[in-house]
Amino acid sequence: MEEEPKDIIVLGAIKRGAKKFGKIRDKTGIEPEELNKILEKLEERGLIRVEKKKGFLGGEKIELHVTEKGDNELQQRIHEMEQKWNQMVQLYKLGDKKKLEEFMGSNKSDFAMMMFFGIMNMMMFSMMFSMIGASMHDYVPADQVPPGAENQPGDAGGDMGGDAGIGDTGGYDIDIGF
Repeated sequence: MEEEPKDIIVLGAIKRGAKKFGKIRDKTGIEPEELNKILEKLEERGLIRVEKKKGFLGGEKIELHVTEKGDNELQQRIHEMEQKWNQMVQLYKLGDKKKLEEFMGSNKSDFAMMMFFGIMNMMMFSMMFSMIGASMHDYVPADQVPPGAENQPGDAGGDMGGDAGIGDTGGYDIDIGF
């Protein structure tokens, strides 16, 4: 099943504990109307379930949870993104500018997800852009960078394409004196 990048980002946000609409919106930066459509689609496909609870003052409280099917889909997509990142790293290390540029061009729709899930090493990603003579915004428009991307594991150094996944801290341990 081919999910849209934003669908997977929303699924990941829920998996990471954003169980309410406002929290999901804050973590993903997706506008409320679009987020509502994405949530409806995820529920229709059985990737999330809606749980209604009694609120503190008698109102209804809605929480969203990832189903087993949703978790399997998320893990599969993360694995695919890790493989793509590893291919990009290999092309960079081989110095194959043309193939790297082609690969990055054909996979740019995955970059926002890679950032959100902390799969890519941002320093290495920057070096790839330098190598091909491009800027990140040629491939990832600023409005597509999820707000959670800068706070995800692996962002401050990554793991050079290892198995960074949900909960993996990856990255370099650099003491910068703060």
